Amino acid sequence: MDLRVFREEVFKYALINAVKYNGKARVEPVVSKFLGEHRELRNRAREVISMVEEVVKEVNSLTLAEQKRILEEKFPELLMEEEPKKREFKLPPLPNVEKYSVIVTRYAPNPDFVLHFGQARAIYLSHDYARMYNGIFILRFEDTDPRVKKPKIEFYDAIREDLIWLGCKWDKEYIQSKRLEIYYSIAKKLIDIGGAYVCTCNPDIFRSFIHSSNPCPCRDLAVEYQAERFDKMLEGIYEEGEAVLRVKTDLSHPNPSVRDWVALRIIDTKVHPHPIVGDKYHVWPTYNFAAGVDDHLMEISHIIRGKEFLVSVEKQMYMYRWLGWDYPEHIHYGKWMMIGAGTMSKSKMLRDIQLGLYKSWDDPRLPTLAALRRRGIQPESIHRMILELGVKLSEVRFSWENLYAYNRKIIDPIARRFFYVADPIRLRIKSIPLTEVTARIPFHPNKEDMGYREIKVKVKDGVVELYISKSDTVILATGNVVRLIGLFNINPISVSDKIVEAVWHSRSYEEAAKLRARLIHWVPIEENVAIRVVMPDASESSGYGEKLCETISLGEVIQFERFGFAKFDSKLPDGTMVFYYTHD
Repeated sequence: MDLRVFREEVFKYALINAVKYNGKARVEPVVSKFLGEHRELRNRAREVISMVEEVVKEVNSLTLAEQKRILEEKFPELLMEEEPKKREFKLPPLPNVEKYSVIVTRYAPNPDFVLHFGQARAIYLSHDYARMYNGIFILRFEDTDPRVKKPKIEFYDAIREDLIWLGCKWDKEYIQSKRLEIYYSIAKKLIDIGGAYVCTCNPDIFRSFIHSSNPCPCRDLAVEYQAERFDKMLEGIYEEGEAVLRVKTDLSHPNPSVRDWVALRIIDTKVHPHPIVGDKYHVWPTYNFAAGVDDHLMEISHIIRGKEFLVSVEKQMYMYRWLGWDYPEHIHYGKWMMIGAGTMSKSKMLRDIQLGLYKSWDDPRLPTLAALRRRGIQPESIHRMILELGVKLSEVRFSWENLYAYNRKIIDPIARRFFYVADPIRLRIKSIPLTEVTARIPFHPNKEDMGYREIKVKVKDGVVELYISKSDTVILATGNVVRLIGLFNINPISVSDKIVEAVWHSRSYEEAAKLRARLIHWVPIEENVAIRVVMPDASESSGYGEKLCETISLGEVIQFERFGFAKFDSKLPDGTMVFYYTHD
């Protein structure tokens, strides 16, 4: 028996496999499926594999949109198969929950910039654990460094917007710059019990003491004198850099940064005013002091953050022991690295924006949540990825493609399809035996209930002119029959930089399938809309879309067939529709 009689069946299996795996069929499952249906051919496995390899190569040369189109037109019943069940990821239980009447978690950003992709992990984990235990999720702005990590007023609302977009609504909100009197009272208590002291040593001299595990001269001064010095700090007697409050720790601690760490320091807010309290205060707590105090006073039960904060635990533990407080449970996860994501440094991103290297914090080249939101990445895709990562201590590496795979599963079933011709070139087809042709194309290849779009093409004296993408001239230059999706089949005659000439071949898809014709999309010259697509590298693609693109709602994510998913961002005064490219 000639195996070629089974070629159409193998082609079908390869198409199904390709669509299932984002456009790339694999030989092994296709062979397995075919031989499972035709056990009598197992003794000819080598021949079968050879045939499957040839067919898979052909199927993989098609775009994902073309594969879906062929499935829809030739094997529509296969698209109605039940979708596989979604894989669910559950967080492991928190430790020692029985110790707490209420589980309280917090996310504590510094409002010196918008949030980026890497920060979503702490947000989702903290939020989800609070919800898992019917607890409380706190948003706390840690804005106590008006000099180096200077907060900006616009970033408070930007961060709130990011959390709302992620679906992580907080139960309580605190702003540390409004709590300075609380920190002063705790500092005074620490001084009174001998747990802290005011140091006026030159920083270089202090470092020489600390590296030799010796106390500086200020450490053992009387408590009364320490309290007097702290009052002078608050009264403004000392200038910036002249005095700091230190927490007493073990001077032989293996990490020198832990030894008598700085709790409060002086910042000249005349020069570096705070965006909320201006120059009202000039003694400011460090991160470890303010965060440590607030975690206790806000009754945080579980702190969830990256393992780079483990040193903070060591520092704060000394303060907690002095004050007789119980330290919260602390869960630390390993670093996750996004390959190809560029910098995750907020200060570097902000600097580059100020230098004009990026347009704003939602520039598509940046890994900020604002940029991902503008591009059409769905928060649930980020959420699913983070749930899968969980709270592992090991380092995790992944690429944008990992995130896109999650996002594709969310938007592909709901995104309407449209034609967009990038870098357009004219296509003139002659000898058409019709006066008008209407293409009836579904808004979604798998969802009949989403309806159809009809594109009418007028024929004048047997001639039709359309726009096609210039990149498709490579297909037309072969001279083989090509199908214009949903319309008819053509035979290319000549290709130049300005126009492609072709003649009518036939109308039916069956004829195109028999000839293994490639599929290309198109847009009428008479009825279209100007479109600009901002790409992830900030370059722009421009061309024309079908007229029905005007039905796309602002903020809607759609798919431009054979191009990729995109989000409708804005409309220019001249009517041009601006989209941001999501992914393929």
